[in-house]
Amino acid sequence: MALLERTGEPGDVGMDSNRLQRLTTHFATYVDDGRLPGFQIAVARHGSVVFAESYGKRDIATGAPVEADTIFRAYSMTKPITSVAAMILFEEGKLSLDDPVSKFIPAFADTRVYLRGPGTSPATTPQLTPMTVLHLLTHTAGLTYGFAFANGIDHLYRQAGFEWGSPAGATLAECCDVWAGIPLVFQPGSEWNYSVATDVLGRVVEVVSGQTLDQFFQDRILTPLGMNDTAFWVDDDRVDRLASLYLASPGTVAAQRKAVHGGSFGARPPEAPRFLSGGGGLHTTTYDYLRFAEMLRGGGQLGGTRILGPRTVRFMASNHLPNNADLTDFGRPIFAETSYDGVGFGLGFSVVLDPVKNRTPGSAGDFGWGGAASTAFWVDPVEDMSVVFMTQLLPSSVHPIRPELKRLVHAALID
Repeated sequence: MALLERTGEPGDVGMDSNRLQRLTTHFATYVDDGRLPGFQIAVARHGSVVFAESYGKRDIATGAPVEADTIFRAYSMTKPITSVAAMILFEEGKLSLDDPVSKFIPAFADTRVYLRGPGTSPATTPQLTPMTVLHLLTHTAGLTYGFAFANGIDHLYRQAGFEWGSPAGATLAECCDVWAGIPLVFQPGSEWNYSVATDVLGRVVEVVSGQTLDQFFQDRILTPLGMNDTAFWVDDDRVDRLASLYLASPGTVAAQRKAVHGGSFGARPPEAPRFLSGGGGLHTTTYDYLRFAEMLRGGGQLGGTRILGPRTVRFMASNHLPNNADLTDFGRPIFAETSYDGVGFGLGFSVVLDPVKNRTPGSAGDFGWGGAASTAFWVDPVEDMSVVFMTQLLPSSVHPIRPELKRLVHAALID
């Protein structure tokens, strides 16, 4: 276990300590008026952690505070780690972006594409372009999420047991075969749609590497980076450090109630899961995730440990949407508290193309992502900076935490 702590002074890296303190002051109001249970923030620049603060509770009922070693559900902040896993295999020549997904998961060779009609009896057509690894990395595969409630196909996902989880006892391989039997919402490569694509990518990593996803993560990413509290399951020795998960209460400012969906959503499972969700299954600490972000900021290296080559990281953090489009033009909208204007998508992360168009201070080329429980991270290669924000409130669209966080951090830059 390692603790989140400062390793440098803000003034030494061109940041104002008083302005950084605004981060705590601002988000403390979210806790004090009940909108958040608690939070943790870390800011690193030029390799030094210059801001690391916790506030509020990891469990409101017991009064347990957010502490330096608190464990959070990463949800979709798992996706960048899975994407890095795939790119490790890419660098080794074991995986190509143009590889058809059916090469690794044969069931996807026969997946049809939705044309029209209700989800109960949709009209479909064959794939014109095979789904590829590139499509998985960029969410242009034509897959979807059951919780989206955006089309008839996501109804079929819910009907199959995929809304905010997976069918009890199903493995990742079994889930992929089920998804392959449901029509795609569009032809691969023709649009962007947030989806289970990264879960499918996790299965590709398993097939190519010959390891389970958790073991590949452990051997190739987590252990090398010292991310010792990051895993798909919180064991008995660490469960007391796990933050409780909360849902927003509609129509109230005091927005916390402990999340229980069907009696289990948000609760720690009694044993390690069979479904290793590369799209949303990891638990982590701010310290651990900051190490992952700092590895990316360092061009694939942290300390003396190299995970990826610097050119691979730059390639991942480039916009891979056709014609350099942004998500507003090329994507299907999902509920979010951030604007998609001026934001593209790379190989596992969103990528800022134009901060002015996005209406949020930032740098062209900064990249990152967030999780369903209002967590967020980004890496800014221009400012040589990494930022991680952790809390546990569903859904992430309730409050404008991410744009506010970015404005406050950038206001603290003074060089």
